[in-house]
Amino acid sequence: MSGFFKRIRNLLNTTIGFYVLVVFLFWLKTYICYKTDFTLGVSGGMQQFLLAVNPIPSAMLLFGIALYFRGKLAYWLMLIIDFLQSTWIFANILYYREFSDFLSLGIIKGTGNVQNNLGKSFLEILRPGDFIVYVDIVILIILLLFKVIKIDHHPLKFRYAFSITILSLVLMFGEYSAANANRSGLLTRTFDNNYIVKYLGLNEYAAFNIYQTQKESSTRANAKAKDLKGVEKFINKNQVSPNVSYYGKEKGKNVFIIHLESFQQFLINYKVDGKEVTPNLNKFYRNQHTIAFDNFYHQVAQGKTSDAEMMLENSLYGLPQGSAMVSYGAQNTYQAAPSILDQKGYTTAAFHGDVPTFWNRNNTYKSWGYDYFFSDSYYKNKSNYNVGYGMKDKIFFKQTIPYLQQLPQPFYAKMITLTNHYPYELDKANTSFPATTTGDSTVDPYVQTAHYLDQAFGEFESYLHKTGLDKNSVVVLYGDHYGISNNHRPAIAKLLHKKSVNNYDLAQFQKVPFMINGSNLDGHVDHTYGGEIDVLPTLEHLLGIKNNNMIQFGHDLLSPENQQIVPFRNGDFVSKKYTKIGGTVFDTKTGKELKLTKTQKKQFNDIQKYVNDSLSNSDKVVYGDLLRFHHIKGYKDVDKKTFDYNKKTALKRLKQEDKKKKTDLIDENGGKSTVSDFKTDAPELK
Repeated sequence: MSGFFKRIRNLLNTTIGFYVLVVFLFWLKTYICYKTDFTLGVSGGMQQFLLAVNPIPSAMLLFGIALYFRGKLAYWLMLIIDFLQSTWIFANILYYREFSDFLSLGIIKGTGNVQNNLGKSFLEILRPGDFIVYVDIVILIILLLFKVIKIDHHPLKFRYAFSITILSLVLMFGEYSAANANRSGLLTRTFDNNYIVKYLGLNEYAAFNIYQTQKESSTRANAKAKDLKGVEKFINKNQVSPNVSYYGKEKGKNVFIIHLESFQQFLINYKVDGKEVTPNLNKFYRNQHTIAFDNFYHQVAQGKTSDAEMMLENSLYGLPQGSAMVSYGAQNTYQAAPSILDQKGYTTAAFHGDVPTFWNRNNTYKSWGYDYFFSDSYYKNKSNYNVGYGMKDKIFFKQTIPYLQQLPQPFYAKMITLTNHYPYELDKANTSFPATTTGDSTVDPYVQTAHYLDQAFGEFESYLHKTGLDKNSVVVLYGDHYGISNNHRPAIAKLLHKKSVNNYDLAQFQKVPFMINGSNLDGHVDHTYGGEIDVLPTLEHLLGIKNNNMIQFGHDLLSPENQQIVPFRNGDFVSKKYTKIGGTVFDTKTGKELKLTKTQKKQFNDIQKYVNDSLSNSDKVVYGDLLRFHHIKGYKDVDKKTFDYNKKTALKRLKQEDKKKKTDLIDENGGKSTVSDFKTDAPELK
């Protein structure tokens, strides 16, 4: 036995032996992370096998670079490469824990560009056990320092190093062939990063993502006007007519878009200890003039809030990776809600109590045609006015009024709330609602910040009523994306009062609110299936705006011709009949797993084709900036140079507009301010 260990130690004292040890330790920790930190949906022997072996080929290739050098340099290179790969795993563990997805080049670039404060969230997500990814490096350094393993100064023959490189490439190709046989079109048809990681590995996913990103960048340069023809053909084929009973019902009215941050549909009418989490939103939901959609889904991907805004205001999907607002917000041509309404005589403004660079809004909003963007520099701030990602909602609404009352009517005003954002922090002075008791520290405070958001909305709604704005406005409320990710299954089951939840339950859990209130509407709960992509065409028709010549991938939810198909960014979908999650098909009404008949397969395949075509055509528009080739009679493309969101310049322009039009709320109120009409119980302002 002692002879065996001696031979092992002698092997480890060679460059090739140390290389094998490094590869083995790296493989082991990567596989452990796959099993403990990611939910990859592995099923079947082949998938289990590929998951187990997929870290090996890329590790052999990357660590093999060091074999072309000799002595200490070779050892240092292996440790440095190990550190870099481990950091990539570490970053993905943190990102996946909250967002159920892997980092992409778009997200990495976007994090720097928007100067957001994701670091604050990462500190909340971080667990001591995450640092296990660096333990092997520490062990290797200790073994070298104390000369348990001695550095081999002899150069490894070139042909051996080259043979290892070739072997790693052969293994990589074999791995891809086996993966593609198990899932056809893995790199050409997939919309889900989990598939790439579970079949090929984290390093291969990174390489593929970089390739995709670079390919997308070149797409715009090579795009031509004729590329738009196929998109227009798809749009025209799937166009729906407006509902004559609703078309133009709210024509000429102000429009409020209230962005309910991280707010999910299950919160409506939800109770904790017998108390309603959202009493004000519940009343609004049941209001005699509110059309509330209870089968409305968020459709975001990595872009989260930015994806929601992209769909809401353009009826274009977010991207498979990264954020369209970050990557394409400044350079692309858009036909967005603000520019459409601006050319109908509306004043358009966005209000947000955070930095203007977050999600590249300061540039994107110019491309979309926003006249004004009231961001953090417009708001008075103190340390206790902020929590998490920005200004507390009650203070935000209160400080928005001085600007809102100066907007010439009719106006289109979007208000982005922030307090109900992960990690759901709220100081004691503002916490007036009990937390849930699922035992999940991420989930339990969620209802508390949601309750605070509800209170803030209630205060704003009272202001609308007192000033009479509610009678001359359409108020749209929507949830941008999930607040509780699907990674919190046990807690979700407890929230839903179930023993466990399956993929169908999780799909239903991703519903978000969508409500439209207008004095000319007959309120009711509408069961039409839809998503964020459908908001713009629905709103346009209510305002009497024709959209039949526009490139929009959503459909009017009030149209009787609506096919009720909700595509998700990864290619899954919900429809009136079928819900597809991964490779499983469920009956949408019963939640039962289906084995499709021949007739059902035909129906299912038709829906899947529509979903795939809708997503791919939208991507063509964004990647190729195809709207620069699309010209609509009576519509002018946005001139970004005409917009300036500097506070001094914007407020001066606002005064000049008021002198011309005399239609703002102050003018309606006999020249008196309405600021005192807004009442808040925010303790910070007392």
